Amino acid sequence: MAASVRCFLRSGKNAVLALGQRGFHKSAPAAVQMMVRDALNQAMDEELERDERVFLLGEEVAQYDGAYKVSRGLWKKYGDKRIIDTPITEMGFAGIAVGAAFAGLRPICEFMTFNFSMQAIDQVINSAAKTYYMSAGLQSVPIVFRGPNGASAGVAAQHSQCFAAWYGHCPGLKVVSPWSAEDAKGLLKSAIRDDNPVVFLENELMYGVPFEMSEESQSKDFTIPIGKAKVERQGTSITLVTHSRYVSHCLDAAAVLAKEGIECEVINLRSIRPLDVECIETSVMKTNHLVTVEGGWPQFGVGAEICARIMEGPAFNFLDSPATRVTGVDIPMPYAKILEDNSLPQIKDIIFSVKKTLNV
Repeated sequence: MAASVRCFLRSGKNAVLALGQRGFHKSAPAAVQMMVRDALNQAMDEELERDERVFLLGEEVAQYDGAYKVSRGLWKKYGDKRIIDTPITEMGFAGIAVGAAFAGLRPICEFMTFNFSMQAIDQVINSAAKTYYMSAGLQSVPIVFRGPNGASAGVAAQHSQCFAAWYGHCPGLKVVSPWSAEDAKGLLKSAIRDDNPVVFLENELMYGVPFEMSEESQSKDFTIPIGKAKVERQGTSITLVTHSRYVSHCLDAAAVLAKEGIECEVINLRSIRPLDVECIETSVMKTNHLVTVEGGWPQFGVGAEICARIMEGPAFNFLDSPATRVTGVDIPMPYAKILEDNSLPQIKDIIFSVKKTLNV
């Protein structure tokens, strides 16, 4: 009996030693998922904590936690002086924000939707965008104008415009358009830290979409440089260039086309101004074909600018067929759902344009 116990103890000890030598198998940590609205909230929270000059103002941003709950919890944490509810007067509170930026503060000015920024466009363009130039570099204007941009659902003509091309047209502004939660956090932190006015175009339909966040993006020091596009999917057949919500559409279209042997390279612009032309040119030189996709109107749009840049640059000689644009329809947005659906790019439209461009 004693001998068998000794044998058992000895074998147990050896087993433990063997385990210690071999080591336990460590699985990769579970990826953290975060919705776009929470990524924006986290970015503002971290920057408010990091720099006491940062503050947020806009309609319903404080006590109501924001119309889309992007500023949830910030008023309770930072109080009335840094999270400020404003009257319904975009021209007024945008002017206050620009004046605060002149005085050395770093305001985040939220428009409940960028359609309402039309009320304040004089402040955005004439007061914010031009002052650094007109002061010969003496007066910087560190301000972020942010809010949902582009079509939502069922809100008709006056609430469905994409302003990427409007603001991208204006020197003195930086214009960014995030897609994923990681984009949203990294770009908003960069925008808040930037000494220039930044127009930050979100999308209402993306707020509740969850994305995996890399370990790097969970750091308080994580930023994404403004002006750098990202290749979301590698491909060799054709280049799809897009921004905001339509990155999802392009990736879905690329997945369908891959089953037919067509490998699409999908570029998420992230930044409208400055535009990462080098990234687009590099891709076009590889794939020899280009399709641009956006929710805005076709005339003088983001896609039109990309096509012009490619035509004027070295990548033009690499094209095997004319570049194609997929855009919103050239009309004010209808209210009826079936008409609304037909007024915006759908996955089938992207697939059709890719096949047309490739002549297949």
